[in-house]
Amino acid sequence: MFYSNLSRDEARAHLAGLKRLFVGSLLLALISGIILYWSSSAAYAADLDMTAFTVKTNPDGTQDYSISLQVVMLMTLLTFLPSIIIMTTSFVRIVVVLAILRQALGLQSSPSNQILIGLALFMTLYIMTPTLNRIYNEAIVPYANDEIQAREAIEIGQRPLHQFMREQTRMSDLNAFMEYADVHVSTVEEVPLHVLIPAFVVSELKTAFQIGFMLFLPFLIIDLVVASILMAMGMMMLSPMIVSLPFKLMLFVLVDGWTLIMGTLIASYGIGVPA
Repeated sequence: MFYSNLSRDEARAHLAGLKRLFVGSLLLALISGIILYWSSSAAYAADLDMTAFTVKTNPDGTQDYSISLQVVMLMTLLTFLPSIIIMTTSFVRIVVVLAILRQALGLQSSPSNQILIGLALFMTLYIMTPTLNRIYNEAIVPYANDEIQAREAIEIGQRPLHQFMREQTRMSDLNAFMEYADVHVSTVEEVPLHVLIPAFVVSELKTAFQIGFMLFLPFLIIDLVVASILMAMGMMMLSPMIVSLPFKLMLFVLVDGWTLIMGTLIASYGIGVPA
């Protein structure tokens, strides 16, 4: 008989917390997509006037101050910027895989959350560099040179990101969210962002769990072997997790696990894979 570190009530509470986190992430993705879509089609319907304050002089000599609506909308959009960055890039898949890897190794707090998030951010920058370069060259540079207006720059800048998310989204997920939203388009390129982003996030989570499942198998085999040996030796009170941890770490280091995992994540986005 083996003893778990968590009681049944604690395990249920942990599972409930994970469910709330999952639902919250989907809601953030949906909200971010709606804001992106709305800001590109409504907020920039005319040329942007980024005058922060408007001063109006009254007949009695007093002055009234008002803030430009576009400035308020821009500041509101900035509050959702972290969610937008997380939910529209490769960050979700990478950070979930790293979290599953830490759980498979049996490590509770090493590497720490800060290290995993930092690694996920730099890996995201590495994977998203081609898309970011397209956005910079096709949208930001012409807008900075006064060749296009702000609305046109935003519409052009969305295309590379839209293409990236389309390529990583399963058609089954995309069709499901289009059906939920009652959206009908003739081509995939016409799918609105408020539908594409949640479908993209769900697809990323599915892919991350598939990679995590493959990561778990070799470490699970080590746990089973160690548990069987301890059972045969009559050492039932000794936790197999403690005994198997050095062997799992040794295996992970010998096969150069970090390089293999990073290479797998990069290859999953089609980077470095011959066409």
